[in-house]
Amino acid sequence: MNERLAAVITAFKRSFLQKLLESVRILGNHSGCHQMPERSFFYHGKQFPVCARCTGVTLGQAGALLAAAFKIPVSFGLSVFLLAVMGADWCLQAFRIRESTNPRRFITGICGGFGLFSLYRIAAAKALAFLRSL
Repeated sequence: MNERLAAVITAFKRSFLQKLLESVRILGNHSGCHQMPERSFFYHGKQFPVCARCTGVTLGQAGALLAAAFKIPVSFGLSVFLLAVMGADWCLQAFRIRESTNPRRFITGICGGFGLFSLYRIAAAKALAFLRSL
């Protein structure tokens, strides 16, 4: 590949990635993410567009979407439990009982994102079943 084509591809990748990250930052801001630097991950000196917990929530929701795509059943009880794990970590921190860490926020965010999206999936399935019964 010649150098000019390589430079164009590199510039396109960089531009696309910057636009994607900016879109995630705006979406995170509108969804309620505080985006505090001390509660965010950094990569090569650049802050992630959302905090550690919201990063985990996003990955958890993506995991639940994959579980739905592969028709992997997730129970209501498990979904509530996973959401409660994130809620417990948030409460411990909010009430100043125990300060959370970014790795813990990330992991509990994954649990919460997976649990919440699974609850949406369960609710949507029940709503569709109800509508079909009419």
